[in-house]
Amino acid sequence: MMDLYMGSKDGIDLCVYHCGMEQCVPGHYYGPAIRDHYLIHFIHSGKGKFHIDGKIYNLEKNQGFLICPDIITYYEADSVDPWTYSWVGFQGIKAEKLLKYAGLSRDNPIFTYDKSNFVRECFRQMMIATKLKRGNEIRLLGNLYLFLSELIENANYDITANKNQRDLYINKAIKYIEMNYSRKITISDIAKYVSLDRSYFSTIFKNSLNTSPQEFLINYRLNKACELMKNPALSISDVSRSVGYEDPLAFSKIFKKIKGYSPMFYRKMLT
Repeated sequence: MMDLYMGSKDGIDLCVYHCGMEQCVPGHYYGPAIRDHYLIHFIHSGKGKFHIDGKIYNLEKNQGFLICPDIITYYEADSVDPWTYSWVGFQGIKAEKLLKYAGLSRDNPIFTYDKSNFVRECFRQMMIATKLKRGNEIRLLGNLYLFLSELIENANYDITANKNQRDLYINKAIKYIEMNYSRKITISDIAKYVSLDRSYFSTIFKNSLNTSPQEFLINYRLNKACELMKNPALSISDVSRSVGYEDPLAFSKIFKKIKGYSPMFYRKMLT
């Protein structure tokens, strides 16, 4: 058995509490008990049972189970072919949302991952990280994110299935624009970033905000340009480049079309 306890940290996005690996003896069990954090086990070999809310799940190699905070659970290794598993315990503001994206919850605590060794490698790297002297906490967190991202990538859960989740998608797109408006980005880039088909992304974006992604991007850039033009040290060309338009003429044309004034006239009105 290997284990590492990192401790509780309130008010942060995500942190690893502990991780470990155990080759269980026949009939080894834990519980009934509750945890104060999230805990995921991934089975490397063997079999066992997981009990939650009156349900019993018979699990084996390449399957995993989630334990949620404050829920009574019990799990037991098979008496003939006991399981060997790795685990990671974690908590944080984003924990529940990330697990939801992975399709995991109290009502749906089981997952299967057998497409590659990626998840196994994540747990192996976590154990390596526990031996680091100064960078262990960061390395552990990085591997936890990699592990959850792989579960999310392979989940059947559709995060666009309800309004709240669509809003999270739109917010992610807006944040991407806020961080990258000064670069030469396209709507395809934004759709790719949020892992949606471009056409579908444009549809849900317009339905949510009553404006297309292209219109939103243009208006965001031009509003930033208006702020920058208050700075007399910046030329119109400087402003143009700063909001993602390498061609000042193209910038001037779109600015006049949207704002009703040329950039030069708009700047004069500010004085």
